Amino acid sequence: MHFIFSDEVVLLFDFWNVHSPAGMALSVLVVLLLAVLYESIKVGKAKLLHQALVSMALPTSLQLTEETDENSSGSDLPPVRRNRVRWFLCHFGQSLIHVAQVVIGYFMMLAVMSYNTWIFLGVVLGSAVGYYLAYPLLSMV
Repeated sequence: MHFIFSDEVVLLFDFWNVHSPAGMALSVLVVLLLAVLYESIKVGKAKLLHQALVSMALPTSLQLTEETDENSSGSDLPPVRRNRVRWFLCHFGQSLIHVAQVVIGYFMMLAVMSYNTWIFLGVVLGSAVGYYLAYPLLSMV
């Protein structure tokens, strides 16, 4: 197999059958946006992980202050149990985000395996644009 410059390709599904330059341009745009979404999900997952680690690693004096404030408000769960529930929900959210990232990554890989140069360039350019736009957001954590 080798890469070809063509405006005809079948991408991912039988119904995504491209036969024209306009269809190829639209397909490249869709794949480019998919790659940008992939990079954005990577950043979002890293920010979520950072927030989870920060919220679980509170200093004990601050934690004790929060516990006494929360206990006086009439909460029915003990603080340790609330932290476990919060950790579980955060971990479950991270798992869902990871599944979305893996699915999108495999879609991009399968699109590249069409061996169409335009689609390949769309994935590469989308990854570059996504990295350029998303990674500065990590410094705002």
